[in-house]
Amino acid sequence: MPTREIIEKVGALLDLAGVLVIAAGVTLATVVFLARSWRDRRLADSYRPYREDVGKAILLGLEFLVGGDIIRTVAVSPTFTSVGVLGLIVLVRTFLSFSLEVELDGRWPWQARQPVAGRSVGAAPR
Repeated sequence: MPTREIIEKVGALLDLAGVLVIAAGVTLATVVFLARSWRDRRLADSYRPYREDVGKAILLGLEFLVGGDIIRTVAVSPTFTSVGVLGLIVLVRTFLSFSLEVELDGRWPWQARQPVAGRSVGAAPR
């Protein structure tokens, strides 16, 4: 099997892994959300963790999808057009990742985490 075919298959497998991670993550988050909502009978308290779990699944899936795009574009067809399209795809997916990160954590990835009240810096979490 030629190297080009192997690289294309690896890229396709990463794309498939990304889609499966997103689908499985959303499914699992939904099952946990429904169980938590049924157990606590408080839908509002279960909604925020559900959104966080779905966001984490999407972020991880996007990482796989970007990896697949990079492998296929750089290794298989490195033309100026394909690299430019890859750049736009990575830019859009990076923007999505940053937006999800801000929504999940309430801060930009490069900002320091705020210390939890009542816990000194460096203290182990309970």
